[in-house]
Amino acid sequence: MWPDSSETQVLLCSAGAGDAAARNQLLERHRQALRRMVGLRMDPMLGRRLDASDIVQDVLVEADRRLADYLREARMPFHLWLRHLAHDHLIDAHRRHRGAARRSIDREQPAAAFADQSAMDLAAMIRDRQLTPAAAATHRELELRFQAAIETLDELDREVILMRHFEQLSNSETAQALGLSDAAAGMRYLRAMRRLRTLLAEPPSQVRPS
Repeated sequence: MWPDSSETQVLLCSAGAGDAAARNQLLERHRQALRRMVGLRMDPMLGRRLDASDIVQDVLVEADRRLADYLREARMPFHLWLRHLAHDHLIDAHRRHRGAARRSIDREQPAAAFADQSAMDLAAMIRDRQLTPAAAATHRELELRFQAAIETLDELDREVILMRHFEQLSNSETAQALGLSDAAAGMRYLRAMRRLRTLLAEPPSQVRPS
């Protein structure tokens, strides 16, 4: 999902040397990945009034303004820095548009967030084929069951799943983004996957979001 890191490093070096074209290319090549990251986490109510592209544009404007600071002290890979900015902008957007206290940005997922091939691949990988009707369930049923199951996870476990499978981050990148050790992030991931496997093995009527 995220652009190749080696090319990003080349562009960072050029941008740091004052190359305006490299600076623009650096930011623009991350737009699509940021759009996907934001879209996965937007509250459906917010999505009816604000497009994810608007949030991404604000993120890129801030990244352009703060790029010199990042280059002076890069404490994390560039794409993790960008998604950290995007996370903050999402929280601000929810505050402004809903007029409510801070809430989980992952609590309500739009159905479309999981209706792609990565969701289907993940659901097919973790379900127990002996406990679910083989080939009888339609793709739509599997999507709905997967969405209901993932919404029962706690916020951190759900975030680990999104980062590992939908953003395609490594365990190390996930750990760094969440402020966890590699071992803790790995355990979170395994626990979340075991929970999803159990939920998808249950009859549909028993899978309820918490």
